[in-house]
Amino acid sequence: MADLASVDLSEAETGLQAWLDKGYHGDMHYMAAHGTKRTRPAELVAGTVSVITVRMDYLPESTPAEWREAEDRRLKNPSEAIISVYARGRDYHKVMRTRLQTLSEKIAIELAAFDASKSLESRVFVDSAPVQEVALAAKSGLGWRGKHTLLLNREAGSMFFLGEIFVNAPLPQTPIQESHCGSCSACIDVCPTAAIVAPYEVDARRCISYLTIEHKGAIPIEFRAAMGNRIYGCDDCQTVCPWNKYAARAVIPDFDVRDGMVGSTLLTLFAWSEEEFLKRTEGSAIRRIGYERWQRNIAVALGNQLKNAREATADVACTSAILVSLSERRLRSSELVIEHIDWALSQSKATMLAVHS
Repeated sequence: MADLASVDLSEAETGLQAWLDKGYHGDMHYMAAHGTKRTRPAELVAGTVSVITVRMDYLPESTPAEWREAEDRRLKNPSEAIISVYARGRDYHKVMRTRLQTLSEKIAIELAAFDASKSLESRVFVDSAPVQEVALAAKSGLGWRGKHTLLLNREAGSMFFLGEIFVNAPLPQTPIQESHCGSCSACIDVCPTAAIVAPYEVDARRCISYLTIEHKGAIPIEFRAAMGNRIYGCDDCQTVCPWNKYAARAVIPDFDVRDGMVGSTLLTLFAWSEEEFLKRTEGSAIRRIGYERWQRNIAVALGNQLKNAREATADVACTSAILVSLSERRLRSSELVIEHIDWALSQSKATMLAVHS
């Protein structure tokens, strides 16, 4: 689905600067780079007059109607590794960029056929340049910005990727959609780390998606327990959103769930060697975090599983297996991973026995 936006993002520019001034972007220094190019499309691509915004749904076609309830059950199973829905299939950057380029070429052909004197110049973007994609999508009428700051659509919820085509031709803007969030605060209330500090405002430094994907250093101790069994991203603010009962399904198989990305235990994924990690995440967005952060994230989740097992007086054999795995991995890990393994071990009363055995 595609809509047309004007390039006036003056309101978004003010909001972005206020967000940056608060330091809410954390380590995402690229958000503060490039000056005003992020909110002034014509500065990013000279000659830009209009922007075509595009939505690509990513829920696999086989996703059941009660998928949100299923995701909630997974979160409550402390041994299962939870990967954000969008990352369970192929890397969307590659898929969408190719399709956008094809679309822009078709538009150019159609425009030339309509008026041979007009030559369309365009450039496509998929989360790969300083582009305010949600602001542009909202300006185009593709949806409205939800209180969790993601774009929402009445017919598709928020489970979709956004892309843009910057063009040098004046095109009629499509009508803007009104917000339909009303008094609902479900996304704010459910956030495990209270990262949605106010409606339409997220402190990325507290967000589990940021911590598990963008953040390169140690995960702050105060947020580790809240991560639960989430090892790559977090969908809580989306799964709780009432509009996502209408979430649309993908029309291409690229976003079908890859083997191991749903239903795998934390121990299984923690046991992957770096070679296996690279092989299994080839062509996946997950590969971008690298093996070290993958291990870091799973170590935290295993610590939470240990704590859960201790409090629930769970299976002793399972607890022992986790302690052994963590202790063995500790002998051949980087300082960053060791720090998180030690924290994980500390979540069990058997910590000292495991470390010194």
